[in-house]
Amino acid sequence: MKVLEKYINFVGEKISYLIPVMVALMVFVIISRYFFGIGRTDIQELVMYFHALVFLGCAGYVMNNDEHVRVDIFYRNASDSYKKNINTIFGLLFLIPLIIVTFFYSIETIEASWKMSEASTEAGGLAYVYIQKTLMILFPLTLLAALINQFIKTKWK
Repeated sequence: MKVLEKYINFVGEKISYLIPVMVALMVFVIISRYFFGIGRTDIQELVMYFHALVFLGCAGYVMNNDEHVRVDIFYRNASDSYKKNINTIFGLLFLIPLIIVTFFYSIETIEASWKMSEASTEAGGLAYVYIQKTLMILFPLTLLAALINQFIKTKWK
């Protein structure tokens, strides 16, 4: 249990360090465009790559730390045992199918993108779209790790 939780936290924390880098790059793009009249499509796309990495790679980390968005009309005032049961039931009902579907469609998309060495359609864009699409696999993997960790913590403790 501890190993899985350490892995999830390590991945989430390290990937989250890209957020200030992403902000700095976007400030650079804005300044270069509006003050110097220089468009930087490549850096704009790099920011999109970082955003994808942060969103997809930190999903499990956020879930593991119970910081994910939820509609908690009934949840917020509930007891801990009720919350654990709800998390388990809805994890099984909704999260496992989401993980399975996302994983299998990600594999197909990634494979197709690598086969054709997919590049950006923008002038001056990055030629490595297939690398960005490879990041899609992080989403189901990190969520699965967080879900397993949640089950271990609540049911098999």
